[in-house]
Amino acid sequence: MDISCKYRETLKIRDNIIRIEVAKKIIDLLPKLPHIEESFRHKSLLKSSLFSARIEGNRLEIEEIENIQNNTSRSREKKEVFNILQALKWIHSIPSKKIITVKTILKLHKFVMNGLSLDVGHFRNEPSAIFTTGGIAIYMTPPPSELPTLINNLLATIKTGKDHVVIKSAIAHFAFEKIHPFLDGNGRVGRLLSAYILKSLGYGFRGLVVIEEYISNHREEYYDLLAVAKKDITDFVEFFLRAVLESTEKAIEELQNTKEEKATDSLLPRRQEIIAIIKDHKMVSFDFIRRRFYKIPDSSLHYDIRMLIKKGFIKKLGDTRGALYELKDR
Repeated sequence: MDISCKYRETLKIRDNIIRIEVAKKIIDLLPKLPHIEESFRHKSLLKSSLFSARIEGNRLEIEEIENIQNNTSRSREKKEVFNILQALKWIHSIPSKKIITVKTILKLHKFVMNGLSLDVGHFRNEPSAIFTTGGIAIYMTPPPSELPTLINNLLATIKTGKDHVVIKSAIAHFAFEKIHPFLDGNGRVGRLLSAYILKSLGYGFRGLVVIEEYISNHREEYYDLLAVAKKDITDFVEFFLRAVLESTEKAIEELQNTKEEKATDSLLPRRQEIIAIIKDHKMVSFDFIRRRFYKIPDSSLHYDIRMLIKKGFIKKLGDTRGALYELKDR
């Protein structure tokens, strides 16, 4: 099966590439504020993980996974988000110009499907198809016998292609979804492959940009463009560039609005919010805090409070269930 594709260099594509280059330079030159950047990066990678899972139908909200620590949850949806988060952390730890291999793609699949399937890290060995929600097959994927050749051709294109990095990432994502090498997890792995290409070729944006949120918010258009049967994928390339550009400009705006570091900038978002609640009300009970986070398990909130006490941000008054919490002088 021939899954090769091409695009036309439209005015939109040229303009968006120029603006992405400007945005990249701005992010590269922004002052390094370690605590702010660490907190912002954690939130960005978490949102990337959540929205990538949401594109596939995951229904979790950001407050439900802010404190996600491991893959032991019984919730399949939390496992999905945690797995993508681990993959993204790995991607953003790799050195520049790291070559993408077959093992890279299989490793990404192992991350994505860990604890969700027994068939992890292996290309499919049976026919497959993409179906509508009504069960109608809209695309017959290449037979298993063709997968090694198609994947190797894709990797060669990534390695030797002369396109701009962001365009190369878009083309690779589209082609990967057409190859559809796994029985499950292709969408998540395809988006991670795009992220890997961007990071390895110098466009990781310091891990501060959430492209997946834009894609999730334009999910119908994204799927429609991926379903295109013709070889000209100009519209998909334009969509992908728009996602990168708008996400990057949004990150810049948020970072530029932060003028100086505060001690709380190193904290997870929910812990920052707990401190803000205590600051507003001077002294609060656990029940008062719990009412503000009704979707979060009590055990997670208790853990947040213990960590805030341990780090010297708040103090506990009393030892009973009626104990109160207030800010600690720093």
